[in-house]
Amino acid sequence: MISKYINQAMEQSSWIRRMFEVGREMKLSYGAENVYDLSLGNPILEPPLEFFRVFQKIATNTSSGKHRYMSNAGFEDVREKVALYLQQKNLLNAEMKNIVMSCGAGGAINVILKTIMNPGDEVIIMAPYFSEYIFYIHNQQGKVVVAETDDQFNLDLEELDRKITARTKAIIINSPNNPTGKIYDKKTLMGLVMLLKECQKKYQKDIYVISDEPYREIAFDDKKVTSIVSLYENSFMAYSWSKSLAVPGDRIGYIAVNPEMNDVNRVIDGMIFSTRILGFINATAVMQLAVRELLHATVKVNYYETKRDYIYKKLTRAGYEIVKPEGTFYIFPKAPGGDDLEFIEKAKEKRVLIVPGLGFGRAGYFRISFCVDDRTIARGVDKLVELI
Repeated sequence: MISKYINQAMEQSSWIRRMFEVGREMKLSYGAENVYDLSLGNPILEPPLEFFRVFQKIATNTSSGKHRYMSNAGFEDVREKVALYLQQKNLLNAEMKNIVMSCGAGGAINVILKTIMNPGDEVIIMAPYFSEYIFYIHNQQGKVVVAETDDQFNLDLEELDRKITARTKAIIINSPNNPTGKIYDKKTLMGLVMLLKECQKKYQKDIYVISDEPYREIAFDDKKVTSIVSLYENSFMAYSWSKSLAVPGDRIGYIAVNPEMNDVNRVIDGMIFSTRILGFINATAVMQLAVRELLHATVKVNYYETKRDYIYKKLTRAGYEIVKPEGTFYIFPKAPGGDDLEFIEKAKEKRVLIVPGLGFGRAGYFRISFCVDDRTIARGVDKLVELI
């Protein structure tokens, strides 16, 4: 018999995965070409050509030692190059010792939380949120505290001030945001920094920020993404190449720690130890070697921007209320009638798969993923227009 917690967690598990399973059944019944799956953020794009060239070079390199154990933090030359990249991009004045390679951003966040949390600590997440955060926090016997964003999905600093307590250990922010596509501007982030510094003084404790940044390169309209990690000392950056290189199945990322963090060396040592005891051991050697040479490579962002523009124009003209996404490959409209669960059932009758806002902590909305082929988008959007 499985544990009570896992049994309960499975029942409450991600609506994204639930819709994926529904889609699989519908495709078997109706044929894949007759189901318009806009639910899962699984990029249809292949990685850029540089990725395959680098892999070919790695595959033909027979030098010894590249597939053995390394430091749990990862190859030193890879970490040096990541640190240099962050400096060049003015994202963080990091050194090699401030970088720990990880199994994607999900692995990174679990390593960070394992390192800093005690049972009962509170972690604040902003709604709408990526639903897996809840389980990552529960993994460490922590308590989830949800803070609402405003009607434009921007941070509500007064709401955050109410939610921060003496038990708060960390805040997770995600910009560009899944599911809304919102990018938090520098002024907003500076407001959060000032609030956190006041709360640290008030409660006489460190409060950490975990900045989840897998969509950092996927920003539209020439918008610049500011990382709070460069602005706030007690902060971590959790990064993944899953979206920027379209390699979500290869699970490679890193943790970058602000070098001014309190007791920074001890925290980094803790993360290296946590990487080991969580069973990751180290990030995949081959993928570390690959991304070392792909730090400036990305998928074509205008591919997603064009899809965003098409969906936004079609749906708003039809009467949907939408805050225009500034990044990612998601769009988060209001559900007509206000009941997102009822609306996704009606969409399923049209063989369109979307995810209810309830799964992201914001009922009354739904998420469309547009990292799929143009035919699926066109047919799916037409069906949504028919629905309204």
